[in-house]
Amino acid sequence: MRFLFVLFLGILFSAPALAQRNQHDPLTENEIEQIREAGVDPDLRISLYTKFLNQRADALKSLGPRAQTAAWTRQMDSNLEDFANLMDELGSNLDQYGDRKADMRKSLKQLSEDCPRWQTILEALPNQTAFDISREDAIDSSKDLIDQAKELLNEQTAYFIVHKQDKGQQRAEPQ
Repeated sequence: MRFLFVLFLGILFSAPALAQRNQHDPLTENEIEQIREAGVDPDLRISLYTKFLNQRADALKSLGPRAQTAAWTRQMDSNLEDFANLMDELGSNLDQYGDRKADMRKSLKQLSEDCPRWQTILEALPNQTAFDISREDAIDSSKDLIDQAKELLNEQTAYFIVHKQDKGQQRAEPQ
């Protein structure tokens, strides 16, 4: 009976550890460190995420014309999942930054310019049933990010027309 209790506790406490181990972070350790160093500066963080997404978009584009083997299909599926997850992570960050009055227009402008390019790359990828779901998720994430970035940029532009004295600030404390 004691053995079963210990076995039960072992399974109970190892399940969350296994779940964490199976979750894949779309960022590398170096990229995570860069995001941490950016701290609470939304403009810098958005620029970093945009840079990382540009790198992933270029990698997807370079994978497109290669021979379509099983390994290629797995790599494409994995890269598409990472790309979509990274766009979703940036979208979550934009949600958090929306209420701050930090001047993020420069990075939002760059993001708004890069998002359509990413979407074009995603739509140009060959249709493969093996990664069709990942591709559609990435396309949906890019559409959401385009809308979110444009909306936030418009809000920021309107805010800084009225509050010219706050132009260029990195962080505003909530009032």
